[in-house]
Amino acid sequence: MKINKLNSIIILGLIAIISILVAQLLWTKEAFTIEQKKLSQKAHIALLEVAKKLYEGTNHELPAQNPVQKIANDYYIVNIDNEFEPEILEFYLKTEFKKMNITTDFEYAMYNCQSDEMIYGDYISLSKKKAECKKSVYFPKHKNLVYYFAVRFPNETTYLFSSMRFWFVLSTALILILLIYVYSIFKLLQQKKYSELQRDFINNMTHEFKTPLSSILIASKYLIEQNPIKEDKKLHTYTDIIIKQSNKLNSHIEKILSIAKSDYTPLELKKENVIVFPIIEEAITNIQLKYPEAVIKIETNSDTYQIETDPFHFANLIYNLLDNAVKYCNKQPEITVRIREENSCLKLEFIDNGIGINPKKISFIFDKFYRIQNEKSNEVNGFGLGLFYVKEICGLQNWKIKAENNSENGITITLSIPYKK
Repeated sequence: MKINKLNSIIILGLIAIISILVAQLLWTKEAFTIEQKKLSQKAHIALLEVAKKLYEGTNHELPAQNPVQKIANDYYIVNIDNEFEPEILEFYLKTEFKKMNITTDFEYAMYNCQSDEMIYGDYISLSKKKAECKKSVYFPKHKNLVYYFAVRFPNETTYLFSSMRFWFVLSTALILILLIYVYSIFKLLQQKKYSELQRDFINNMTHEFKTPLSSILIASKYLIEQNPIKEDKKLHTYTDIIIKQSNKLNSHIEKILSIAKSDYTPLELKKENVIVFPIIEEAITNIQLKYPEAVIKIETNSDTYQIETDPFHFANLIYNLLDNAVKYCNKQPEITVRIREENSCLKLEFIDNGIGINPKKISFIFDKFYRIQNEKSNEVNGFGLGLFYVKEICGLQNWKIKAENNSENGITITLSIPYKK
């Protein structure tokens, strides 16, 4: 994906999610206004019914003008041109509010003609005891009114918010989605940066490998043509080994780098039926040329086990596992290659006496470019591609591979290969 295209997708995604979030917030605000109007209408109707009931049984009639006045969102006054008792008023308020499904707390006060001030009535709570309720501080007096009462809803905002849970849950979900998207974009850009560093590393490594390897091949081919080398059978054999192994290393590097460069283009395997035992023996011979001190033995019931695989990559796989087993050992390397048949699988076990691996890190040893920091890290040169290559070859053939620490020291790497006789 090109950088411009990636940036465009990121920007468009952000704009889309932010637009949805803004729209949701506007809808939530509008819903709050609607809920506020609904509460106001219900309160108005309930208070009007209270006024009608206070007029019942008296000689006065309800005035034509609406007695209910809304002073603020949470504050109403009701003009009653007649005397009334506080206990009766409270009863009617509770009854009518319950009918209108107004379930929030309220407080009321009434005008006292003798003291010419508002006398506090009571705080009516639906959830708390009276002792826990806070008294109102001030009910203002209104001019030109004699017999009237006032009602306030102190928790109106909280009540409205509680009736809009769905909107707030939806808004919170959208905010979380936006945060997850931003975090994902951050991780994507971070991963892109790592990929670029990885690509640069691979390019540099290719150059660093190719240059000395080409020099070794040229020098070795020139050397093997010299008469003193031709006349000395031992020198000729060793020079020939250098050329063969250099060519093999060159091909090996090409294959590993092709895996490391792209996760989307797997290697093409040229499969054929091969006998396992000779390939392992050859790999052991090559390892012992490199590490003469290594003691490697094979345990098997049969040396005729056959599998279908790519001989080149299978040989490289075995060599890598043996090479790792020898390198990460701080005493004389002793490696056992056990070949056995179990549950329609051919098991290849590589058991070493090395330094072992921290149990918390053992699951990462097959990751690309991963190297565990331990007592041998500074002595062993590498790029963390060997075991990744092994895992790739196994994955392409549907083989299973696992690593586990031995009970005493070292580790055991087990290959499970589907096997039919």
